[in-house]
Amino acid sequence: MRFGLDVAQQRMPWSEVAARARLADDLGFDGLWGFDHFQPMYGEGPGECFEGNTTLAAWSGITSKVRLGLLVTGMTYRHPAVYAAEAITIDHASGGRLELAYGAAWFDKEHAELGIPFPALRDRVDAFEEAVQIVRGLLTTDGFSFEGRHFAVHDATLLPRPVQAPHPPIWIGASGERRMMPIAARYADVWHTFGPPGYLAKKSARLTEMAESADRDPATILRASSLSLDDDLDTVARNVDAWRAEGFGYLVCGWPAEGRAAVERFASRFLAV
Repeated sequence: MRFGLDVAQQRMPWSEVAARARLADDLGFDGLWGFDHFQPMYGEGPGECFEGNTTLAAWSGITSKVRLGLLVTGMTYRHPAVYAAEAITIDHASGGRLELAYGAAWFDKEHAELGIPFPALRDRVDAFEEAVQIVRGLLTTDGFSFEGRHFAVHDATLLPRPVQAPHPPIWIGASGERRMMPIAARYADVWHTFGPPGYLAKKSARLTEMAESADRDPATILRASSLSLDDDLDTVARNVDAWRAEGFGYLVCGWPAEGRAAVERFASRFLAV
C-alpha cells in the first residue's frame, strides 16, 4: 500500500505549508498533496490559501523524494494547454515527481465570488473529457491538434517533454458512473474517489467493466482513496487492511486534528522500512 499526506494549504502561513511538506518528505510518504482552490473551503470567514500549482513548484524545491500532486486540479481554472505547460514545468522542477491529478471542478461559491465561469454540470463534464485528451496529447505529441466544442488546439507543440515518459501519471477524480467514471476508465492511470471500502468496491467493479469496454486492462488503473488519521492506530490498521482487500493500492491521508504527532505515529507504524 502506498500512502500520501494531504496538506490542503489553507488557513496557515507559508512557513507551516513548507514545514508539512518537509515532514512528508522526511517521514517517507509516497506523495504530498495540496488542493486546487483560491479560497479556504472549510471554516468561517476569509483566510490564507495558496494557489495550487505554484505551491507544487515551490514544494519541488524544498523536497527531494516525495511525489507531488493536487487533489484535484480543477479543469475550469485553466485552459488545458496552459495546464499542460504548467505540468511540464513542475515535472522538470521536481525531477519527475509530479502526479497529474485532474477533475471537472465543483466549488461553485469560489467560481461565483472570483468571477470564474462555472458551466452547468453536463457542459463541465463534456469540457473535461476534451481537456483530458488535450493535456495528454500536448504532453506526448508534436504538432498536436484537437477540435472540440469547448476547446481547440492547432498543430501545437510544447517542449520540453515531461521528465516522466510518456507523461506523469494521470489521476482522475470521479464517482459518477454515467459520465465521469467512463472518462477515468479510458484515460486515467489512477482513479481516486471518496467513500467507505465496501461502497467503493462496487464502484471499482464498475470501473473494471468500463475499462474492459474501452479495451483497457483494468489492472493498469491504480485504485486510490482517502484515509483518516484521526482514529487510533489499530483502527487505522483495520481500515488499511479493508482498503487493501478491496484492491485499492493508494491512500491519501488527511492531515489529522492532532497534527504532527499523529502523522509521526502513523509513519512510524506504516512507513517504517
